[in-house]
Amino acid sequence: MSVVTRIAPSPTGDPHVGTAYIGLFNYTLARQGGGKFILRIEDTDRNRYVPDSEKRIFQMMQWLGLTPDESPLQGGENGPYRQSERFDLYGDYAQQLVKSGHAYYAFETPEELSSLREAAQAQGRVIAIPSRDLDPAEAQRRVDSGEPAVIRLKVDRDGETIVNDRLRDPIHFQNREIDDKVLLKADGFPTYHLANVVDDRLMGVTHVVRAEEWITSTPIHVLLYRAFGWPEPVWAHMPLLRNADKSKISKRKNPTSVEWYQQQGFLPEAMLNFLATMGWTHPDGLEVFDLDEFARVFRLEDVTLGGPVFSLDKLRWYNGKYLREVLSEEEVARRLHAHLSGQKVELPGVTGADDPYFRAVSRLMTPRIEVFSDFMDKTAYFWSDSYPVDEKAQKAIEAGRDVLPAVAARLKNLPSFDAASIKGAFQAYAEEQGLKLGKVMPPVRAAVAGTMESPDLPDLLETLGRERVVSRIERASRS
Repeated sequence: MSVVTRIAPSPTGDPHVGTAYIGLFNYTLARQGGGKFILRIEDTDRNRYVPDSEKRIFQMMQWLGLTPDESPLQGGENGPYRQSERFDLYGDYAQQLVKSGHAYYAFETPEELSSLREAAQAQGRVIAIPSRDLDPAEAQRRVDSGEPAVIRLKVDRDGETIVNDRLRDPIHFQNREIDDKVLLKADGFPTYHLANVVDDRLMGVTHVVRAEEWITSTPIHVLLYRAFGWPEPVWAHMPLLRNADKSKISKRKNPTSVEWYQQQGFLPEAMLNFLATMGWTHPDGLEVFDLDEFARVFRLEDVTLGGPVFSLDKLRWYNGKYLREVLSEEEVARRLHAHLSGQKVELPGVTGADDPYFRAVSRLMTPRIEVFSDFMDKTAYFWSDSYPVDEKAQKAIEAGRDVLPAVAARLKNLPSFDAASIKGAFQAYAEEQGLKLGKVMPPVRAAVAGTMESPDLPDLLETLGRERVVSRIERASRS
């Protein structure tokens, strides 16, 4: 059997890391099975619909490299891929359930439902819908006369519904505790339950891999599959991403918009690698691996349910590993320049990603950053002579004021201004003066960078260039 998976986000706001997380596992499962990965837009909730959200979902998937085989953009044989464009389908299927006795028309008003719900809660039972016991012919007569009605699933009150989840033991739900859920609203719009099941069936979805928050809805979906006489898909409910305190990830405690991570300069490869470890561990203990390697070794059954913690610090660590150990210097510079350009950051004198000065700065700073947004905060002294001098640097300048003029003169007269020559000049001066390098180099670092946290000093000075270095040291010695 060819594996067909899907994700079905709702266009109701920022593209969420949870969608990326579930999308990754669905994409990988489909690739392993030589099947298809479908992106469907569930846009029937018009009250929460955000006009540009759909476009941003597409952009997120493109950035991550999780390209679907079928979607509103790609098209495909199972379209359309927006629920709002499949409107007529759902009414026909709801009517089919009414005719087969698995659903019924319900005429209760919102006020009546509120009273019924209060009574049910007080007695610790599910809400009893009076319309359930109407004669079907009478119900049809009322609908034909124009009386507003919804269509509800008619749950057999006897027995139980079992959800066979690939990641869990069978989950038992007592039917007497399952509501007769609305399938089709009075305005003709389907609810999530009906549209989801119908679309999955018509699109040939074989594996429903989604977040565990949908487990409580799954018995409704199982009952719908049975009512239609359709075979169930494979169910697999992934563990929810958690904050450090084990609460469900939320923007109050962690950024949840994938766009935020893009804007901060995270790499899509690092994001995918990190998300792959949420509830799953590489069988060989590898922490850093690409999407191809993930697809090679991943097994759905190996997902664990311990509540993976979405740690921003861990994600930054992954990103730093990719910058330092996976991408080439050229690729880091190219992506860094693209990020800065996208953020409209101006770099004086830099002509592009291949600019020698920019490449040198990128090479020096890559070991000292974890995401691209760190870059400008740590490199002000590379782009302007008007850089801040922090407290530690100011103290170092004051402690080395007697050293700075002589060092400036030495550097000014060096035959070659490269890192090796600069290091030799420091060593020679320290030996002549009977000083340790720890007394000579810190004030120079403070003078040229305004901070004690900067790359290796000889490399830094070579990159800045003789004229700029000497000028800054002389300026510091006079201040």
